[in-house]
Amino acid sequence: MNNLIKDMTLDCNRRDFIKMSAGAMAALAATTLPLSITAKAPSIKAAKISLKDCLAMDPITMAEKSSYVKSSYDYLLKTANEIQDIKLRRSTIEILQNPAPRLLELYPSNAEKEQAKQRLVAAGWLKPTAAYDDFLPPCNNPSKAVIPFYAAPGSGYGSHHSYPGGLATHVAVNVKAALGFFNAYKDIYGFPMSRDVVIAAQSLHDLHKPWVFQWQKNGASRTEFPIAGQGAHHVLSLAELIHRRFPAEVIVAQACAHNHPGTPDDEREVVSWLNAAAILANQDAVSFGLLTEDGKTLPLPRRTEGFITHLGDHDWVLSVPVAKWMIAKLGEIAKQEYQMTDADLQSQKFYAFRNYVFSQATLEQLYLIWTVDSQAALVDTVKSIVTP
Repeated sequence: MNNLIKDMTLDCNRRDFIKMSAGAMAALAATTLPLSITAKAPSIKAAKISLKDCLAMDPITMAEKSSYVKSSYDYLLKTANEIQDIKLRRSTIEILQNPAPRLLELYPSNAEKEQAKQRLVAAGWLKPTAAYDDFLPPCNNPSKAVIPFYAAPGSGYGSHHSYPGGLATHVAVNVKAALGFFNAYKDIYGFPMSRDVVIAAQSLHDLHKPWVFQWQKNGASRTEFPIAGQGAHHVLSLAELIHRRFPAEVIVAQACAHNHPGTPDDEREVVSWLNAAAILANQDAVSFGLLTEDGKTLPLPRRTEGFITHLGDHDWVLSVPVAKWMIAKLGEIAKQEYQMTDADLQSQKFYAFRNYVFSQATLEQLYLIWTVDSQAALVDTVKSIVTP
């Protein structure tokens, strides 16, 4: 692993940090988006089925039928296979193929869960009323993923990439974006950064979304609870890598996905997530090499890979509002074209419908069709996927 990066102390918040890198982002966009604003949206490749078939199909099967999910997941495995460090490459691919919550090996009974809970509560990172399943979701076998990585949603059911396979498409975009920034900084400034760290940290930054956002019987995903001010998946993903003894450089970079260490306030958040994760992994963050000896900052000088990982995890800037708009838009189409009621929109009937449509076309593609083409094209696309 490289360890040559100079200190990057930036007096900026998350939004300002993005603005400072607008040039690099524009360069990335120019090389990856083949469509002009006057071009037609691409056609959707999906097998047409009936609404009845939707209701009979589980989310994992839906993800497996999606060409977009498959190509995204294949890209993640291909890119992870480019990691030069053999041990890190094998460990990263192992998790992508089986994101098992091995962290639960530390919790054979409620006694261990209670000890961890009390430490998190004492630090102010968990509500005293939290149930054990709130911060350690249920799982029958810690050696096996609750659902495959490729079949998990990318976030909560009302947020970005909230469809079967959304995690794969979300992370694929993030890895491409992170490598875009990596290449931009390397080409322009000659930064001696570790590509291995960037790939591993970004690929695994949401590794426990399959555990946290388990598909429920009604077709929606499990509700996420917070740990240390963040959705539990973030801290649990960090804890998993600590438990599996991943390199400290990778874990620190992964922790930066949700915030950068460029100001004292921002860095304080990252430090809290690492400390909370260390508690869950029954380790000490300082001794593990995740923090400085006084425990107040990330290891100094702060490595560039953490900032790159943070910049790469900004797909949400577009995909969160897109999810909000397209879920509402699909609800309108469901009522107009499929005779669903308002009550249906809060039931398994609509959830199965939306899971199949979004998994086969993706939220993002449908938004592109709506904005680049038309409302009529959007309706026709949905009807080409599920028969009214």
